[in-house]
Amino acid sequence: MNVRRSAAALAASAVLCVGVAPAALADTAPPASPSAPPVIPSGLFGKSDPTYDGVWRQSFALLAQHTVGLKPSREAQVWLAGQQCDNGGFASFRPNAAMACDANTMYDTNATAAAVQAMKALGGQDASVKSSVDWLKSVQNEDGGWSYVPGSPSDANSTAVVISALSAAGQKPAEVKSKAGKSAYEGLLSFQLGCTAEPAADRGSFAYQPADGKLLANADATAAAALAGLGKGAAVVPSAENTPAAPLVCPAANAADPAAAAQGAAGYLAEALKKDGHLVAVTPGADQPTPDTGNTADAVIALAAAGHKESAAGALEWLKANSAEWAKGSPAALGTLVLAAHATGTDPKSFGGTDLVAALNATGPAPQGADTEATKVNGEKDKPSSSQNVWWIVGAGAAAGIGIGILLSGRRKKNQS
Repeated sequence: MNVRRSAAALAASAVLCVGVAPAALADTAPPASPSAPPVIPSGLFGKSDPTYDGVWRQSFALLAQHTVGLKPSREAQVWLAGQQCDNGGFASFRPNAAMACDANTMYDTNATAAAVQAMKALGGQDASVKSSVDWLKSVQNEDGGWSYVPGSPSDANSTAVVISALSAAGQKPAEVKSKAGKSAYEGLLSFQLGCTAEPAADRGSFAYQPADGKLLANADATAAAALAGLGKGAAVVPSAENTPAAPLVCPAANAADPAAAAQGAAGYLAEALKKDGHLVAVTPGADQPTPDTGNTADAVIALAAAGHKESAAGALEWLKANSAEWAKGSPAALGTLVLAAHATGTDPKSFGGTDLVAALNATGPAPQGADTEATKVNGEKDKPSSSQNVWWIVGAGAAAGIGIGILLSGRRKKNQS
C-alpha cells in the first residue's frame, strides 16, 4: 500500500499505448530535459518526482501522522485539498492546481481512494469526501469493480482500495452497485482463487487480473483484498484478538461472504510468509525473486486487521531489521510502516532502532505543534485555526479561482508467488 505508483505508471503507460485513455497527465508540463530535477511543490511530502504518486504519498503521510496522534500541518492538508478536481476525482498529481481538470485529466481511482481515507480521518471535510465518493461510484465498472484508470478493465487492487475508502467514508460496499447491478464486493470476490484452484496452496489468494483467462495468486492483490473484505482501510485499529490465520474454508459455506473471503486471504498470506519471514517478487529485468518489503508491510497490516498478529509477528520482525534503507526518505513507505506498527500495537518511534515518526515528519512540512509550524501559525492571527476551517479557506480559494479541484506496495500487473 505504500509504493504503488511505479506500477501505476506502468499501467498508465500501457493504457496510453493502446489509446484507451486521453492524453495522460496533460496538465503536467514536461521536464525541461530528461535530467531536469522534479519541481517539488510547497506542502508536498517527499523529494522524488511526484508525477505518479503525489496524492498517494501525501495521503499516506497525513494518515500516518494522524494515526499516531499528530496534527498535520495546514500547508500539507491544503495541498492535498487543492489536488481535488471539481467532480471529486483526483489525478495522481497535478502540478498546477489552478488549472481546472478537463477531458485531458488522467484520473486515478487509487489516488482518489487514498485521499478519501486521509480526508475522512483528518475530519472537517465531509463535502470533499462525499464528492470523491460520488465520483468513485460514477466510475464503477459493470462487473462491480474498479480499474486504476477509469474505463479500463477492473483489477483486484484498485477494487480493493476503493472498497476500503468507501468503508472508511461510512459507505456499505455491498450496497454500492454498478449499472448492471453488481456490487463492489461481487467485483472483488471475482478475483479470488477458490476451493477448486490448483495448487491448493493458492486457495484463498487473489489475482490482480486474469492472465490468459486464469487467475494467478498475487500477494499484493491478496493483502489489499483482505482489508477490503473486512471493511477496513489502511489505518487499522489494534485489536486484542490474536489467533493463527487459517486456510480458506472448503467447501465454502458462503462463497459470497467478503469477511470469509478476507480470512481465506489472510490464511494464504500467513503461509506465504512462513518460508523467509517476508514476501518476494521478481522485479523488472531480474530473473530471480527478491524480498518485497512493501508487500510484506501490506501483509502485516492485513493479518493484524484480520485478528492474526501472531501470524504477522515474524514478518514484523523482518521489517524491523530490513526496511530502513527501503523506506529512507519515502513518505509513502514510512507512512505504511507507521501504519503496520500501529496495527500490531508496536511503537513506531522504536522500530528496529528507527523512529519512523520522526523520519516521516522529516520528509515534509512539520506537523502542528512543532517549532516551525508554531511560528507559522502564530503569524496568521487573522486565519481560522481549526482543521475544519482549513477546508473553508480552501473552498474560498476555489471560489476565487485558485481551484480545488518502488512502487510502494502497489498496483502490480505482474503475478507473484
